[in-house]
Amino acid sequence: MADLRIVDPCAPRPYDTVQSLRGLGGTEATVLRIANALSGQLDVVIEQATRSSSLRLDGVRFRPMDLAVPLGRVIVVINAWKVALRLRRTNPDARICLWLHVHPGRHNRQMGQRLREADIAVICVSRSHAGTLSRFLPVRPRTGFIHNPVSDDLRPDDTPRDRDRLVFASSPHKGLPQVVRIFYEARRVLPGLKLVLANPGYLRWPMPLLPTGTLVRGSLTHDEVIAEFRRALCLFYPQSGFAETFGLVIAEANAVGCPALLHGDIGANREIASTPDQCVDAGDLDAILARLTEWRAAPPRIGVRPEFRLSAVASLWLDLVRSGDGALPGADAVEGQFTAREGAGS
Repeated sequence: MADLRIVDPCAPRPYDTVQSLRGLGGTEATVLRIANALSGQLDVVIEQATRSSSLRLDGVRFRPMDLAVPLGRVIVVINAWKVALRLRRTNPDARICLWLHVHPGRHNRQMGQRLREADIAVICVSRSHAGTLSRFLPVRPRTGFIHNPVSDDLRPDDTPRDRDRLVFASSPHKGLPQVVRIFYEARRVLPGLKLVLANPGYLRWPMPLLPTGTLVRGSLTHDEVIAEFRRALCLFYPQSGFAETFGLVIAEANAVGCPALLHGDIGANREIASTPDQCVDAGDLDAILARLTEWRAAPPRIGVRPEFRLSAVASLWLDLVRSGDGALPGADAVEGQFTAREGAGS
């Protein structure tokens, strides 16, 4: 019986090493980091729907997904709440959590009631994510949050920064057309600017017409993305249409001293950015130009929030698995948001 069974029904292909993550997103990277961090203290199994054979690597067991097998004292299901319900039927005595990395669509509003009835808790990836989910669901299941992890050894180095180099390192559906339009307008004032586009490639999406000064790098390895952050003036992400549940690229850019230029009032951006000056109004070109001009004159000193470090995040996961009462990290903070709102309205 495994201490922790992580079930991933959603990844488009198997992953088990850092190299295998190329072309996948932050969710898969987070799952692998947490499993490897816990493997020295827990028996960890990762099941993947796209895996056809089993192997053991770095202390973690990888196997094909089999919902009929009762395996795991604590079972964590990635994103798929209906799979979590199916696992409850074959694992009546296990503690089951839905580890949610996305915002569910409107057709999933029934999930809160169904999860509560099945005694399945939800783990979100940020406080803002948990709050948004709890406001979306008519019935709230037990909900907490654990941030996604940034490697402990990811720190600034002496790589020289190019004050004209901006980087966009997300899938195009995460607001790229708006980012490109803003870059075009910014380049009219600051004609030396360049925009590097690194697309992880996990989702087919039409690319917008790209202006002069755009450099398309395509799908990069994690190390290559980090190298881009080290060279860049900033992670250029002023878009107001896609709400990040966490925004791992923001935290990793900050970890190597690269600021992120973000729209403040959406998703988890304010929660993840390590300093408030990284958040602007994406509709205010003057504010964007002012921040770029300021950073070009004197690059800011940026670091990552310590609670995002892998050692801190893994400790929360270890506490969750070993907890005898099923306590969820962040649950009190999530509940407090609603208690305060209800008190203010009374």
